[in-house]
Amino acid sequence: MSDLYELQLALDFPNSLSAADLDVLRWHLGEGQDAVPDGAEDAEEYPLLSSRGPAQHIGGALVCDLCRSTRGWALIARQEVHPDEFDDLHRLLAWLAARATTVGAVGHLRFHEAEVPDVLIAEAGSFRRVVLRPSGTAEGQLLPGALD
Repeated sequence: MSDLYELQLALDFPNSLSAADLDVLRWHLGEGQDAVPDGAEDAEEYPLLSSRGPAQHIGGALVCDLCRSTRGWALIARQEVHPDEFDDLHRLLAWLAARATTVGAVGHLRFHEAEVPDVLIAEAGSFRRVVLRPSGTAEGQLLPGALD
């Protein structure tokens, strides 16, 4: 039995993101230098968003990409995380939230056996987790207003 969780993130960052912040972000994606870059507060022992390829326990693929966008920088990530990493992950999420320009739903955290994820919401420079629970067995269309 595994204690893994699925973490998904979709964030935007401003053009004004500093070179030092970009170095830290790229390091967490497994890009660039091997050593923890200067400016990384409470540095983790290894990059937290660097896994790529088939997911071993959550299905699908593990990805992470940072690219230029018309608004600055765009990040997408889907990773398998273990509760032993939650302290480091919490620090990284706080660091990301302080720099992100995205407001509203930015991703989710889901225990690999759960049907419903906890939604991550960005607001005022921080993230909060909203726990969703299925109520009853009501089901609707896959997409609202879609043809049957």
